[in-house]
Amino acid sequence: MEQQKTSPWLIAFRVIFTFALIACIAFIFRNSLETGAQSSVRSQELMALLNKLLGKLHFGPLSEHTIRKLAHFAEFTMEGFLLMLCLRVYTAHFVRHMSWPLLGGMTTALMDETIQRFIPNRTSSVTDVWIDMAGVVCGLFVALIILLIVRLVTAFYAIKKENRELRAEQARLRRAQQEAEHERLARQAMRHYKEEQP
Repeated sequence: MEQQKTSPWLIAFRVIFTFALIACIAFIFRNSLETGAQSSVRSQELMALLNKLLGKLHFGPLSEHTIRKLAHFAEFTMEGFLLMLCLRVYTAHFVRHMSWPLLGGMTTALMDETIQRFIPNRTSSVTDVWIDMAGVVCGLFVALIILLIVRLVTAFYAIKKENRELRAEQARLRRAQQEAEHERLARQAMRHYKEEQP
């Protein structure tokens, strides 16, 4: 049995999404390896930037605690998004295998909190694992919605193309039938003409 060739685009997407996922997980673990003081400085810098932006939009300031929890949610949302895209480029049955990215996200969240237990002035928290998993689920659903929209649009254009080809084939058959009818009438007229000749 002849094996179907893998599309170069699919191979490219596999490489891109796999490296993006690895980079995302590496970024999460790098943040976990920072000491409490380093992490606090980064959180305060981000808090100042966000509160400045929120002030322009007339929204209240965010605390450092809220910023840290939002950062957890955001980085794991990105991981969930990339996990879903990776799953899609490795299998066409991505909805059936949703447990794989969920397990991957849970593993990363648990490892992230375990790393923090051994870093000076850092603590691990069950709440953070729940926030991380909520981010993973959010990222998965965003990616899933995008993939389903892409699938619907692709199916719509495939049907349009098929209908166009079908109409073209019907038009070709009609022309062939008309030509055959013209030929038949021409032959019939010629036969009558010959019969009428003395």
